[in-house]
Amino acid sequence: MRELSLHILDVAENALTAGACLISIEVAESTPEDRMRISIHDNGRGMPEEKIRNIEDPFVTTRTTRRVGLGLSLLAAAARRCDGDIAVNAAPGRGTEVTATFRRSHIDRAPLGDMAATLGMLVMGNPHVDFVYIHKVDGRDFTLDTRELKRELEGVDLSDPVVASHLTELIRRSLQELAAGGSTSRTREKENGQADD
Repeated sequence: MRELSLHILDVAENALTAGACLISIEVAESTPEDRMRISIHDNGRGMPEEKIRNIEDPFVTTRTTRRVGLGLSLLAAAARRCDGDIAVNAAPGRGTEVTATFRRSHIDRAPLGDMAATLGMLVMGNPHVDFVYIHKVDGRDFTLDTRELKRELEGVDLSDPVVASHLTELIRRSLQELAAGGSTSRTREKENGQADD
């Protein structure tokens, strides 16, 4: 895949297939350590031990809609190609956590891609599911939690195209500011000691 956001989307879709109602996605970038870590955690049905043991085998899948499960094997290959690795922590009935690490500056590391569009698509297409997205860059962070959004918007449907469009644009601007070294409002509050952790 050309962008890491597409790997994230694929893992999130696996979580949805597994019946997850809460999916947490975290991207952590460190310039001093030259590392990037992507973690996706869900509260779905989990994964059978056989699938975890054969994580790099594209012909082992838990999906019934297709016989080939390329998602995790492609993510593992992408991570290892960039001096990184993949770890899967899962058990039937206890959800799944997938963590991939990369050398951030590696010439073969795919760009992160359009996380705003990825998140917007996930939220709009799955209004009954809650998503938490945390993106950290060198100590600064951006956090989106649809549970908080739903409380603040008091019943407004996040799958409404107008709401989804505004949300996607908000995410895009916040991530651009984060990448440029600026602080999101949440980060500024933390730096000033005004936010509760």
